[in-house]
Formats: sequence, structure tokens, C-alpha cells
Amino acid sequence: MASPNDTLFDVLTVGEPMALFMAAEPGELHAVHDFRRAAAGAELNVATGLARLGLRTGYITRLGDDSFGRFLANELAREGIDRSFVQVDASRPTGFMLKTRAADGSDPQIEYFRKGSAASGLGPADAPAGVFPARHLHLTGITPALSPRALELVFHLARQARAAGATISFDPNLRPRLWPSPEVMAETINALAALADTVLPGLSEGTQLTGHTTPEAIADFYLERGARQVAVKLGPEGAFYKHKDGASGFAQGIAVERVVDTVGAGDGFAVGVVSALLEGLDLPAAAARGNAIGARVVGFPGDSDGLPTRAQLHPALHS
Repeated sequence: MASPNDTLFDVLTVGEPMALFMAAEPGELHAVHDFRRAAAGAELNVATGLARLGLRTGYITRLGDDSFGRFLANELAREGIDRSFVQVDASRPTGFMLKTRAADGSDPQIEYFRKGSAASGLGPADAPAGVFPARHLHLTGITPALSPRALELVFHLARQARAAGATISFDPNLRPRLWPSPEVMAETINALAALADTVLPGLSEGTQLTGHTTPEAIADFYLERGARQVAVKLGPEGAFYKHKDGASGFAQGIAVERVVDTVGAGDGFAVGVVSALLEGLDLPAAAARGNAIGARVVGFPGDSDGLPTRAQLHPALHS
């Protein structure tokens, strides 16, 4: 059972951190000789980005009692992410992943090794006891796909946050191979999105989940189900945003001189939107910050290498 924390976080998130091995040279994974190790995981990327911007960030997870788990625990500490709700599970391993280096900036090939991982053992007992200890909860569609108990945990956290008056952001972050079927995936993720204030789908994700093909129709789908606001990621074209009051628009994309790696761009977008909203900025400004951070991320090889510090944020916004 996680022990209560009476100090309020700005943001709490939950997920599976993984050791990432990035190829040092282009080519198929089986032919690569050298790799660079880093930390990865969608929710961890978001926690890292928010912590670098000075937000007090907590992270709920389970790590194996192994070298990967110790590496990730050290990375959390190095980034200033609170570990009060990080548990060590000696009976399960820490997950890891391999990623190619795409010389042309295209999406890399990724192989995951996460079956039976420590994080798949997450469950309701890992939730904070007592009053929800943060003013904002960030969720993705990955954690509920890890196991039935992890699914219970995510819904429990969402309801706990709502009862405490905290806001919630939700990024679908689809991983179809983790779900038993596309139908179960869509039903579960849309149910979670209905509990969120801010929903952050990509255009292709939104089409898979809603059956709609335009950004505004996707946004309307989630607004009709209870979301306060939606920002639909459009890749290099930027983002479409819409508020429940009907205000909508496009946040222009930012030109990138050279795309190094596309992985993590969506997490960077979430960092920008969540941080801006927590600072009291409006949705257009939040979407613009999301675009700026997402564009910065694709210029770096690691999933979180390009997430800016507070000092680096202003240049990113005005590049």
C-alpha cells in the first residue's frame, strides 16, 4: 500500500518506465552493434518534461529489483521526480525496449520486452491513500492496457482525482498490440477520456477511436462525452483545439530544420499543454506551447532529450 503524502504535487502520473536502448548507427536492429541506454515510457517522458519546467511531479510505478530498475530509479531522482509512490517488485523484471536510428528522420523501428514486467503488477493498492495529493492527474491509454489490475488502478485514480477537484489530462497513446481487440481498446480508452478535462488524441488515433476523420469531429466526440477541451495533434501541421464553450482554432506547426527521431513528440506536446494550463494560460496558448515542445523533441535522438528546462522554453516558443 502506498503511504499517504500530505504535500500537494502539481502533477501526478502513473505508468511503466522502461530502459531504452537506442541504436548508435542506422540499420535493422539485428545488425546494430552499439546502443546508447536511456529512460523511456510515455508517462515518464511527461513527468520528466514537467519536472524540468519546475512543476512538482509525482510518479506511480513498480520497478523490478534489477539493474534496469535501479537505473530508472536513479533517472527519476536525477530529474527531480518524486518517488514516494515507486514500489520495487522483486518477483517481476523491469521492462526494456530497443529502437533503431532512422537516418532520414522517419519513424524508427521499436521492439518491446515488457510481458510480465513489474509495472504490469500495478493495481489499486498502488494508489495514494487518503485525499488525492495533486492538483492535476495525467493519464495515457498505455497503463490500462498492461493488465486488468492496472486498468482498475487507472480508473480508480481518475475517480479519486475528480472527487478531490483535481483536473485530468488524457493522451490515448494507442498500443493496439497490448489490447485483446480494437473494439475493447476503443471502448476502454473512450471511457477513460470521458473522465478527463483535457483530451489529447492524435488525428489517426482519434479516427481509430471515434470513427471520425476530421479534427473538429474528433474533438466534438469527446466534448459531447464530458471533456472540457480537446487538442488534436496534427503532426507538422500543428494542432486543432476546441473548448466546450465552442471556441476553436488551429495552433500552427513549427518548422523543424532536421528531424532526428519522432518518438516522444506527442509526449512533448502533452508537457506543453499541461504545463501551460496549470500556469493559467488559455487553450490556444497551451496548444502553441505543446507544438513548440513537440517540435523541439524531434530534433534529438532520445525520447526525452529535447524536453526543455524553463530557461530553454522561451527560445523554443520563439524559434
